[in-house]
Amino acid sequence: MKIINLNTINAVAPDRIAAGEEAAQKAHQLLASGNGKGADFLGWLHLPSSITADFLKDIRNTAAALRSSCEVVVVIGIGGSYLGAKAILEALSGSFDQISGVKPLVLFAGHNISEDYLSELSNFLSGKQFGLINISKSGTTTEPALAFRILKKQLEAATGKTEAAKRIVAVTDAARGALRTLADKEGYKTYVIPDNVGGRFSVLTPVGLLPLAVAGIDIEKLVAGAADMERITDVSANYLDNPAIIYAVARNELYRQGKKIEILANFNPKLHYIAEWWKQLYGESEGKEHKGLFTASVDFTTDLHSMGQWIQQGERSIFETVISVESPKYHLEVPADAEDLDGLNYLAGKRVDFVNKMAEKGTQMAHVDGGVPNIRIEIPELSEYYLGGLFYFFERACGISGYILGVNPFDQPGVEAYKKNMFALLGKPAK
Repeated sequence: MKIINLNTINAVAPDRIAAGEEAAQKAHQLLASGNGKGADFLGWLHLPSSITADFLKDIRNTAAALRSSCEVVVVIGIGGSYLGAKAILEALSGSFDQISGVKPLVLFAGHNISEDYLSELSNFLSGKQFGLINISKSGTTTEPALAFRILKKQLEAATGKTEAAKRIVAVTDAARGALRTLADKEGYKTYVIPDNVGGRFSVLTPVGLLPLAVAGIDIEKLVAGAADMERITDVSANYLDNPAIIYAVARNELYRQGKKIEILANFNPKLHYIAEWWKQLYGESEGKEHKGLFTASVDFTTDLHSMGQWIQQGERSIFETVISVESPKYHLEVPADAEDLDGLNYLAGKRVDFVNKMAEKGTQMAHVDGGVPNIRIEIPELSEYYLGGLFYFFERACGISGYILGVNPFDQPGVEAYKKNMFALLGKPAK
């Protein structure tokens, strides 16, 4: 069974896929050889196949220690330092785990500067046994640094500094930065964010693996799926058999044709944060030099009753990439009803997922007929193995796509603009 099945027939004509081979292969060779822009940040490229059993065992041991002492573990980070873990956790967790008493409950902080959010989180943690995973290469990024300062003080006040230090894990730089200095001083357990892996590509480093292990996710299977996708999408693979390169070619061809917005759509609410992670990956990687598709997302069928109108009949500057999950985790059939006032008896005995799949198929037909090209990505199920493969597929395709576009996919110079203005307005002292 394939890890993913990619179908571009409703988006780009086969002859245009074939025509893109030379440029795409050149871009892929550039990525594989490490001779392209941003080559200092290619540590993710062969990361899955390089992760050792001993490394994963150490991650699991640390996670077990946090699980045994904490009712709640708060993961502090922003951007790539939290989105990957959040996405996989949401995809694999029960929809109502947060109110069902599952322990430890994994929560997130440091991804905003909301006084209300931090106050409510602090109130929720009051009286609970909690721990912190602080993820920051520098330790000085405003959002996570604020959250960590506040929650660290609360934890130390509740348990004392010695016990608090046992419940804090720092995922940071190997040798420098404020968080590294603090971790060494206080004796926190630490993991390293590799210098050659950017945040948005870091889900298979301790940035993602540790929070997921704390939540009980099988990180071995996650890595195995990514490693298999690494092999499938290798530069040695046949052009038409390589889903990463075909996806990169298709989206760049649609951009060349005048499409400006790529909408990642799904028909399973558990994929919402997968889309949030994907938006950062592609938006931050390609949105530069006044180039790049704008990345957006929708959750169907919910958003068919809102944004569906614009997608169907709005400006034709868009295309859709749909992630479809072949098999749901549960089996639920539509019951018969004697009165049938809602008119649903024609569906009695059919699975709810059958109804959802017909909505999915009908939506694709309507959008294609309405002038919206449609790329389709199918995965067999929501599991660690297939999500690991999906994440690596998107990462590899992103590197290739950025090089086809002619930008450096691995920097983000524009992110610093708001920080410069914010620090000036706050009166931050100059160093």
